[in-house]
Amino acid sequence: MVIEVRDGVAVVDGVPRVLVSADYPYYRDDPAVWGDRLRAVRDGLGIEVITCYLPWRHHQPEAGVAPDFTGLTHPARNVTGFLALCGELGLRVVAKPGPFIHAEVNYGGLPDWVCPDADPAIEPLLDSRGEPARWADAAVPAGRPLPAPLAPAFLARVTQWLAAVGKEVLAGPGPVVALQIANEGVYTSGALPLTAYDYSPSGLAFYRDRLRAWYGTLGAYNAAHGTAYDDWARIVPPARGGGLLARADWGRCHAEYLAEVYRLWAQAAGSDLPVLVNLNPPTVPELDDWLARVRPELWGGVSYGFTNWMGVVSADPAAQARYVIAAKRAPGPNLEENWGFSELYDPAYADAATSFHQSLLALAAGATGFNVYTGVATSGWAPELDAAAGPYPDCPPIDARGAATGKAAVVRALAGFFAAHGAEFLECVPARHDAFGLYLPYAGIAALAGPGEPGEPGEPRCGRALLAFHERMRARGLDYGLVELESATLAELAAYRTVTVPGGPFMHRRVQELLAAYAEGGGRVLVDGPAPALDEHLAPCALITPSHGEPGGTEGDARSIGGRSIGGRGIVLYGAADAFLRSHPTRDVHYLVVLVRTGNEGPIGLRTPYGTVEVVAAEGAGAVLRLADGAIGDLVIRGLNAYLDCAVEAGVRLDGVRTGASGPGDLVRINGRLHS
Repeated sequence: MVIEVRDGVAVVDGVPRVLVSADYPYYRDDPAVWGDRLRAVRDGLGIEVITCYLPWRHHQPEAGVAPDFTGLTHPARNVTGFLALCGELGLRVVAKPGPFIHAEVNYGGLPDWVCPDADPAIEPLLDSRGEPARWADAAVPAGRPLPAPLAPAFLARVTQWLAAVGKEVLAGPGPVVALQIANEGVYTSGALPLTAYDYSPSGLAFYRDRLRAWYGTLGAYNAAHGTAYDDWARIVPPARGGGLLARADWGRCHAEYLAEVYRLWAQAAGSDLPVLVNLNPPTVPELDDWLARVRPELWGGVSYGFTNWMGVVSADPAAQARYVIAAKRAPGPNLEENWGFSELYDPAYADAATSFHQSLLALAAGATGFNVYTGVATSGWAPELDAAAGPYPDCPPIDARGAATGKAAVVRALAGFFAAHGAEFLECVPARHDAFGLYLPYAGIAALAGPGEPGEPGEPRCGRALLAFHERMRARGLDYGLVELESATLAELAAYRTVTVPGGPFMHRRVQELLAAYAEGGGRVLVDGPAPALDEHLAPCALITPSHGEPGGTEGDARSIGGRSIGGRGIVLYGAADAFLRSHPTRDVHYLVVLVRTGNEGPIGLRTPYGTVEVVAAEGAGAVLRLADGAIGDLVIRGLNAYLDCAVEAGVRLDGVRTGASGPGDLVRINGRLHS
């Protein structure tokens, strides 16, 4: 098996596929059971791609001693043996060597000897107050300072670690098909405020270097900012408030900083394997901070991915918005969906319905795969890894004895459905006719707004405008696209009938020209706020003439789904659910994803190319259906949610013909065969 990543899609042996994987933390388990657990994932879950972190502190606990990848110092460190076992069982692996991994491991997986408290040569990561950014865990609840990623001493140690992984673990033929670096930003920090880091000396040096690259001369910088600096070294990033351009610069610096860390760490591994990252989704208060920082367009050969960990989507509108935004930000897989943790996060995850709902939502919104995190319960790890008691996690598809739990059949059904139809699913085009255009300088400005609310007169905004747009579209039952305007092409915009952009005083001339050309071609530009009158240098430039109206059009606006006009309405006719439809560009094939909200009672009625389809699924659960040639084909519908005490006969009805379970439970049909 050879995996490439093309525009966020895993291409396996030349064929695009929905990447379905399961995480197994080998380092938390007895090596004697590795083979049994891997077979359980392969045979019980129907998954053939394993993901696993390689904790640096586990393999190299002592400074000056080479990492142990063969089990010489402890059997659980024999990762080369683990990978060989994966290969023997026909499994492929996405290896995740950090260097920071989180994963509930002490110090996020960093060895104690890289802590600035342990080695004064290692520069600490600093926030806007000059205080060290700390990582708290069970071992040190007060937290330990984190190393500054770009500081020479720490970077040298990271480079040595990743180079050792590349040479001793990844090199040569084997089961590893892709590499994931970092964790949810750098230190699970992708969604933190822009003021949380990096005001360390190495971070400030990077910032000033970027300013020189952007402005060229100190005179040009002063002219743009209305300042009179006589030395680049006197320029400091803002904390809160200040000039619009200074705030936009710090947001842009964060984006390039993250790109630089990714570049250096990927380069250090010295591998030709595809490289992925797993961004944590934004929090609502820090949405602008996340948008300013997370710019996959800058990452070169590093591919976007994201994680879950944000709340129960079926019950929490804010969590749903954050989840959808993360899935739409760029093409890529959901690399950690919570299928195993109930006690640690939320009791709703005790039932498979919650994870089923969220895995499907990610794919419907734009993700190209999902990961079962974690697939197997483990026990018996060393205390220097994690002081908590096992098992880890508490409610996965495969328990600590290696037996399948009630979640296993649900995972197997989803994995089987996308093994059969994933390539076709990816070929199908989502029914999206409207888009939101991200103008990310506004995100940096809003993230560093002063005491006043972002959006006050003179204060541009991006995140709040995006959330408002998302809420309007969701209320109308309409899907949408997300476009980054500074890198977008006219062809990308032309795919939509409207593009909504955040308003503000300035906008890059190239972006204004792009939007004007889009409007000349028949598109409608909707501006949430004042239309810009200046370019990025604050010179006069007013090329955008906003259209009037709302995204989604009106009842009279024609909208085509599957070649049939259905007006300007959404897909859901009745019932409390979100629904997404995608259609094949050349064949009469469609995929319908139905996501039932918590609290719904009764069936969900849906507008489709074949007329009204009615789906019965448990509240908080959902369904995925393949529609072809006028009929409903393969499907997976979850009819149970024990957490909500909901059990229904999962089923679907079209033209008065019902296909359903014979009693309360799920309905699964794959390759035309019904599964009990």
